[in-house]
Amino acid sequence: MDVGGHIQDRDEGVTYPSVPPHPRPVPSARFRMAERDPAPSSCDCFVALPPHTAAPVVIFGKNADRPRHEVQEVVYVPAAVHQPGDKVQCTYLEIEQAERTHAVVLSRPAWLWGAEMGANEHGVCVGNEGVWTREPLGEDEALLGMDLVRLGLERGSSAREALEVMVALLERYGQGGSCKEEPVPFVYHNTFLLADRVEAWVLETAGRYWAAQQIREGSRNISNQLSIGREITAEHAGLRQRARSQGWWSGDGEFSFAEVFSLTHQPARMEAAKARYRAGKELLQQHAGHITAETFMAILRDKASGICVDSEGFRTAGSMVSVLPQDPTLPCVHFFTATPDPSRSVFKPFVFVTGLKPAPQVRSPTFRDDPAKQIPRFQSTVDRRHELYRRHQAALELMERDQERGQKLLQTLRDLEKQGLEGMNALLGGTVAPRPEELADLFFDCVEAEMKFYT
Repeated sequence: MDVGGHIQDRDEGVTYPSVPPHPRPVPSARFRMAERDPAPSSCDCFVALPPHTAAPVVIFGKNADRPRHEVQEVVYVPAAVHQPGDKVQCTYLEIEQAERTHAVVLSRPAWLWGAEMGANEHGVCVGNEGVWTREPLGEDEALLGMDLVRLGLERGSSAREALEVMVALLERYGQGGSCKEEPVPFVYHNTFLLADRVEAWVLETAGRYWAAQQIREGSRNISNQLSIGREITAEHAGLRQRARSQGWWSGDGEFSFAEVFSLTHQPARMEAAKARYRAGKELLQQHAGHITAETFMAILRDKASGICVDSEGFRTAGSMVSVLPQDPTLPCVHFFTATPDPSRSVFKPFVFVTGLKPAPQVRSPTFRDDPAKQIPRFQSTVDRRHELYRRHQAALELMERDQERGQKLLQTLRDLEKQGLEGMNALLGGTVAPRPEELADLFFDCVEAEMKFYT
């Protein structure tokens, strides 16, 4: 798996024999819509810029809330140069490859190509969330919102450039296809939060239509609903004509994307998201002027607000916090859990440098006959758990079984995380000089240290 100090992309990696398949009956419902699924589904994305941050940095954070037993892996993909005419196979769709792709680190559901969230070597971060709008859900497989996250990161050297890449691909190919590793398709449209060292953007979509809002200061969050009102910075050329042709907007007065394109009767999970959105906004306001990476980690761990999800059907499968210094001479630092439930996980730092040491402990196995790639899809199951996930799963069971031992373990994990945070704060504060050889091993070493506490 190690080529020149890099982890290979999935299709080039080591393959493992699949576990015995377990056929699953396919329910008769064509699509599982939001209101038919009793389990809450949610994601929350946050960004803070000066003057809300304690230092001259931009901070990005996201919880990826997914089906309870889905595994999220952390994958590094090096920069690459591609030949004219090259194609790239996304989760469902093959599209034209770019001439160059940037190095990226991704936190993604292990069965697909794209990502729930990630960053690139230029300090760009992107995360997505599901929404349901007045535009119909396409039955055909197209680009997933999670594919657009990765495509934006691989092809955009700034948040604005990533946004331009994503909307161009959205308009050309559309969005569609199941977002769950299950035989019954689960389809949604997407909203995105993009950030770099200078600014942030909210991008919200309805089918192939979209609107974007630029954020230059303060803080912003998104939570499974359309939130761009009249403050639209950029939009699809035909957005307003589409709204008028459908009778959603008269053409009089100011145009609000959220008011015009939101469903009249919201699905249950989108109604529930309103409370999380308000709670997230309040938490950001409470800490305005003093927001740090630790602040975002605490917000992502907040179960009372529903931001940290732990329900029967869904839970927070992975979490990410990134610190993007406005000083370009300082490195960006990206923290990933690679495990479910941030309240009982460790945020581990990752920094882009040459010669990165692979971290196979957070890579899921690959399968020769992957049910996500067979037609019809998802007719059997495979065990996608990576080594850290397995050990963390056992640790969670211990925490629930033996509270005293569980509390001691949790405190040990917090101490480990604190060490990483202190080291990164010293690096960003300029009190220690960066050592590329140490930074190359940083994420691997932190994962190894965490795993030792689970044995």
